[in-house]
Amino acid sequence: MRRTLNVIRLQLINRQTFIWVPLIILGSAVVISVIIYAMIPVDTPKYGGGGQAPLWYFFGIGIGAMTYTFPFSQAMSVTRRDFFLGTLATAVLGSALLGLVFLLGAAIEIATKGYGVNGYVFHLPWVWEGGPAGAFVVFFALALLLFVLGFTGATIYKSWGPVVLTIVAVGLALVLLGLIFFVTRLELWLHVGRAIGDLGALGLALWGLVAVAVLSVVSFLAFRRTVP
Repeated sequence: MRRTLNVIRLQLINRQTFIWVPLIILGSAVVISVIIYAMIPVDTPKYGGGGQAPLWYFFGIGIGAMTYTFPFSQAMSVTRRDFFLGTLATAVLGSALLGLVFLLGAAIEIATKGYGVNGYVFHLPWVWEGGPAGAFVVFFALALLLFVLGFTGATIYKSWGPVVLTIVAVGLALVLLGLIFFVTRLELWLHVGRAIGDLGALGLALWGLVAVAVLSVVSFLAFRRTVP
């Protein structure tokens, strides 16, 4: 546990990566969204997706955690297992912090009636169907999933090179295209839409956590072959 905590401290040496840059991106997205809301001449509630910006940034953090920090950790004699667990724990902490920031943002929006312009970045109805706890899970799961996606991609790249990474990406794209073709050919889009609606944002987030677990296993297996 102490070695894992040391890896967390190693990842957080540059707090700009996990803390300040995401907050700056989020703050900028909110300001831009409010300005746009103020220019829309309607009194009905206005909703936007600007809050997604720092979540997608976590994809880049996942890549950097492998490509930049891993070689340095090996120079400090950190084992691969400790680095993997410590990095994943850092991602969990960062995603949880971002989830709490989103809840705080939603509270501000409710108190100010959408920043005085009836515009909302955080308090989105479909996300908040499960209440504050459900909304936190949604934000947390999305940030963590994007981090693990970036980390897994970087791990494959460091283990087998760009050719294998490209083959994996193309293969996943073909699988997705095949599923779309299958659903379209059998005219199942109505059923798919109904299933997604029944799951809701919270249900999709829980499936996202399942994807995080699967990707974590894949990245851990590949991590054993990673070259610093």
